[in-house]
Amino acid sequence: MDRRVLALAFGLLFIGGCSARVVTVSSGPLIRVEGQPVSIRCDVNDYGGPREQDFDWEMSKDGKGKTIRIISTFDSAYSDSSYSKRVASGDISVVRLQDNEVELKIAEVKPQDAGFYICRTPSTDSVISGNYFAQVQLTVIPNTLKVSPQTPPAAVPEGSDLTLSCNVTRELNYPTYLSVTWLVKKGGTSEEILTFGPQGEVVTGSKFSRRYADGGLRLVPGRGGTFELVISRVTTSDQGTYECNGTEWTHESGGTWTKIVEATKEMGTVSVTPTSHSLIVSASSSSPSSSSLMLSPGNTLTLLCNVLADNLPALSLEVSWLADGREIITLDHSGLLISNASSNGTQAKRGEASLVKTGSGEYRLGVRGVSGEDGGVYTCRVRAFIEKGGRSTRGRWHMAAEKTSSPVTVKVSEIKPNFTLSLAASAKPQKTGEPLELSCDVSKISHLPPGGRLGVSWEHISLPDGGTNAPPPKLIGSLDGYGNLVSASAYKDRMDSGALGLSRVAPNRFRLRFLRAQKIDMGQYVCTVSAWSVSSQGDVVKAVEYKSSPLTVQWDTKNPTLQILAKSIRKATVGGATFEMSCTVFTENVGDWIGYAVYIQSQETVGGSVKTLMSLSPDNVVQHTDPSRRDNLVLSKTTPEEFLFRLAGVQLSDRGYYWCNVTAFTKQQPEQSWTTANHSESNKIPINFQENGPSFSIAIHSDVSSVYPWDTAKMECSLGVSGSSPKSGTAHTQTEDLAYAVRWFFTRLRDGQTSQVISIDRFGLTTKKSRNSSSDVSVERRDANTYILNIFRTQDSDTGEYYCMVTPWYKSASSGVWTQAGELTSGKVFLSVRMAVWESLKLPLLYGAAASLGVGLFSVLLGLICAQCCCRSIVHTPRSRNKLMDLEMD
Repeated sequence: MDRRVLALAFGLLFIGGCSARVVTVSSGPLIRVEGQPVSIRCDVNDYGGPREQDFDWEMSKDGKGKTIRIISTFDSAYSDSSYSKRVASGDISVVRLQDNEVELKIAEVKPQDAGFYICRTPSTDSVISGNYFAQVQLTVIPNTLKVSPQTPPAAVPEGSDLTLSCNVTRELNYPTYLSVTWLVKKGGTSEEILTFGPQGEVVTGSKFSRRYADGGLRLVPGRGGTFELVISRVTTSDQGTYECNGTEWTHESGGTWTKIVEATKEMGTVSVTPTSHSLIVSASSSSPSSSSLMLSPGNTLTLLCNVLADNLPALSLEVSWLADGREIITLDHSGLLISNASSNGTQAKRGEASLVKTGSGEYRLGVRGVSGEDGGVYTCRVRAFIEKGGRSTRGRWHMAAEKTSSPVTVKVSEIKPNFTLSLAASAKPQKTGEPLELSCDVSKISHLPPGGRLGVSWEHISLPDGGTNAPPPKLIGSLDGYGNLVSASAYKDRMDSGALGLSRVAPNRFRLRFLRAQKIDMGQYVCTVSAWSVSSQGDVVKAVEYKSSPLTVQWDTKNPTLQILAKSIRKATVGGATFEMSCTVFTENVGDWIGYAVYIQSQETVGGSVKTLMSLSPDNVVQHTDPSRRDNLVLSKTTPEEFLFRLAGVQLSDRGYYWCNVTAFTKQQPEQSWTTANHSESNKIPINFQENGPSFSIAIHSDVSSVYPWDTAKMECSLGVSGSSPKSGTAHTQTEDLAYAVRWFFTRLRDGQTSQVISIDRFGLTTKKSRNSSSDVSVERRDANTYILNIFRTQDSDTGEYYCMVTPWYKSASSGVWTQAGELTSGKVFLSVRMAVWESLKLPLLYGAAASLGVGLFSVLLGLICAQCCCRSIVHTPRSRNKLMDLEMD
């Protein structure tokens, strides 16, 4: 052990003896500009003694002769008289950066400050070793930096180039270097655009790096210290106040570049004129003195569009002509001609319209063979695009402005066709279901051009339903000038099936036919006939249309009647028997195609709540409302008007009244959808029988009403059976003839909500509901008539009322079929989960008392120590009583 200690001590002594103090200053020589601040750092390492070291600064003109004391961190009176005033004023100061590092600062260096600066550290080492001072040379040069910017233009059109010229020079008497920086000021803050130098490199600001890489910024070095920055294709975001900064640098030993002086001059404020301010678009016709143009059919329409802008050569224009707001032809900025649509709105053919560029900013629209549909308001819309500057964005354009000319009205004189309409009923029904046929005749046709055609559209207005407002007209269908048949959505099914027909009997006669008229078809009918002509481009266009007078179609209708008769086919006299009931439907004035929707309904007592058991749709689709009794319920269609309902395994809960609720539907064709005609209910058939089964009672019990958290709570739900045995008729029940479905419910104390906790059916299948609490539950069957609810790991959220609901099942003595008895509900028991207050507070109280006692004893001990050590004893000097004695004698 002693050997290891000696070895460790010897090693530490050896290491300590090998360390040597090292004092270093900033690498030099240092070149600084007159009037600029100077900082020289000095640090010491590998020293002994206290961590915080003191430093003395001295200065020598030649580095060999006499030194002059400047400032010290230890002695405030260390400075020489020649430096004391500058030290007192703060022009020369020393700042401690760390325990072993300081910095000498000269606020404004003067020419006489040039020389060698020596940093010394008083020795605190046990052994003198290493160096205790270091020196660096400081050279002070005059400020010869000059920055002369050229004022840029005050306003530049958007999309043009902006050249920023700046001259930066200095006298080349010392090895210094220059850099030039362009900045832009927006909203009081300056952003750096680009810096050139001092090593000839280019550094861009963060917002301009991508633009410089793409070629949007170009540096053009000149002669005599002149530098130019060219910003290509300026946008409105380039406007602001531009500045030029010149900086002089020195390259010190170690490869460090140091800024020694800089100057910033404002070049001027540049605003970018948006293209939208100077863009002017005007449209004119062959008669400039008028804003409207009158043409005859077949003439050629010629319109001119003139575009003016300050930066027109830098713009790429997209010119579009619009007629009544619709684009008819476009010449995009790449020179591609797009004929969108003819002036009448139909798909264009080649040669119908032309658009050519006739000069700088001049475009001509031509439309040959105009017709009446070519008339309207024409406008010229121009979109000006500017190409984004840069190599990677070359070919990419952004829209700088959009303007539309004043309108030019074009009128085409044309004589429209004229004719007379007459609407009549060639076949009128006398009752619902008979055919209805309407004929629309066109006569006295005049001015219909060669090749002209007639089209028709039919409308129907329903009869008023007693309200003040008339129903709106509904479109039935139409035939256009091409002969295309178009049906409205409300009549599409009837027209597709052939129940409704719309045709052209003759060139001037149209017919509307209903194969079987319905009640909803009564009302007023109107036919609208349109004249269509062929334009010079071959398009069929609508010239004019006329409406006929409304024709009222109405007949006497008889409301459909519906009666249902229910009969009992097989009665249920005991539990488990089968009940059968038939329902016969009797109808009048319903129609040929009839379907029935049958609903089997029941209620326990007359006037009680109605329950739907199952249904049969007109398409013979059966639906059950209670899937659990799907095998016991049957509803079938025995004849077109008769339906049979069967209930197998009748239970006591099935007692009540049963009937059929029938809705009659009709349709004209098999492919059509069903339409409601009428509905009715049958008479009621009762199911009533007596079952001498056992009687049941229920009780709930809990040994404890409150438990602690994480304890187990148990609740017992017991059933009592009395009366004759289900099977033998004796007073002793048999467990194999009884079964129970048990459900447990819980009412929460906090919010009063009741939810099911767990259940077990009569076959022994347990279903547990999801719980938010960390506790768990289970059901235990103790004997044939006793069920126990276990709550494990009780929590505060388990506090509340619990009760059980039981549905007994027994085998019928008469039929041997399982029969469901009435549902039983127990009383409620309250369970409280108490908090163990003392157990939870015992340890905190004990810890608090111990801590308080410890703090009190410590306070008493501290007071005694202070009284003994810090307080002085005071000798009391009694007051003289001579004066008091004199007063008594007087």
